[in-house]
Order: sequence, then C-alpha cells, then structure tokens
Amino acid sequence: MKKDLHPDYHEIKVVMTDGTEFTTRSTYGASGDTMRLDIDPKTHPAWTGEHRLVDSGGQVAKFNKRFGGFGLKTE
Repeated sequence: MKKDLHPDYHEIKVVMTDGTEFTTRSTYGASGDTMRLDIDPKTHPAWTGEHRLVDSGGQVAKFNKRFGGFGLKTE
C-alpha cells in the first residue's frame, strides 16, 4: 500500500440531541474532539414517524398567503 494514502482514524466523542454520548472512531477533527449532533435518529422524522412543520424564515406563511385561495369552494 502507498504511504500516507489513508486518513487518520482516531477516537472522538459523539453527543446526541438528548445529551447521551458515545465514543467512536472517525476521521472527523482530531483525537478527543466532540461532535454534537443537531439531528439524529432519535429526533429525525424519517426514523420517528412524527412529522413537524418547521417554518424556516416564514416560508410556510409565504406559501399560505400565495396559495391560500386555492381549494374546493363549498356553497
């Protein structure tokens, strides 16, 4: 194998969104660094089945304002 071809694997600490943590080996950062997750399998809708609507920057309000008049009219 060629020398210095593979990345350096070292131990880091991963902190989940609920505060639990574990140690794993990774190429992230340096040895002993901490990776804090914003989204993980305990909170992400793809794994939990709970879907929340997050209005980032008023996008949902903008959509509703623009397309709020569309729909079925019942009289």
